[in-house]
Amino acid sequence: MRKILIWDVPTRLFHWLLVFAVLALVISGKLGGGWINWHGRIGLAVLGLLVFRLLWGFFGSSYARFWSFFPTPKKVSAYLRGEWRGHGHNPLGAFSVFALLGVLLVQVLTGLVANDDIAFTGPLYDLVGRDLSNLATRWHHWSVNVLLALVGLHVAAILFYAHVKKDNLVKPMLLGWKESEHGESARGGGALAVLLAVAVAGLVVYGGSGLWLPEPPPPAAVETPSW
Repeated sequence: MRKILIWDVPTRLFHWLLVFAVLALVISGKLGGGWINWHGRIGLAVLGLLVFRLLWGFFGSSYARFWSFFPTPKKVSAYLRGEWRGHGHNPLGAFSVFALLGVLLVQVLTGLVANDDIAFTGPLYDLVGRDLSNLATRWHHWSVNVLLALVGLHVAAILFYAHVKKDNLVKPMLLGWKESEHGESARGGGALAVLLAVAVAGLVVYGGSGLWLPEPPPPAAVETPSW
């Protein structure tokens, strides 16, 4: 048995920051009221995290790259027969990863143009208008239920692996490494790739913030009678 590096530092930071951000989104969304502004800010943070992870899926270290765990029929069949011997996300777990990323993208993109019918509108609301915003709001509310179901399934799978298969999936995501008799440590994903992914994520967050949009014109002055 020897230590194998599975998850690099950027992947682990992304994972745990996303966990806390999603928890904060659910709580602030349920509380509503003044918390809805924080809900919007956290949503922008999640947008940045997702963009970073999408780029890291191509430029990150070997086990973080999408091609390394994409669930092909051959991989899924081998896993179901008990013949899969890889590291990182297993073929079934990969379905969960891609589903979570997809639903979170739907949540974030619809949230950018959604409204709460009271005082809050997404930062890009003015680009789509009321009707499309209402449609996005409905998708935003519907997809959060899908997200919660996927999170519950994800947690259940982690508990199943820990207690039934005796495979602790949380430890590698905390420490980065696991003990194994086979395989090699993750490679790639250097500092330049990190800086590139962070820079692009920052630009996307700025675009999603709507700060680049022109200020709305001031309301027309109303003349009051002199009497």
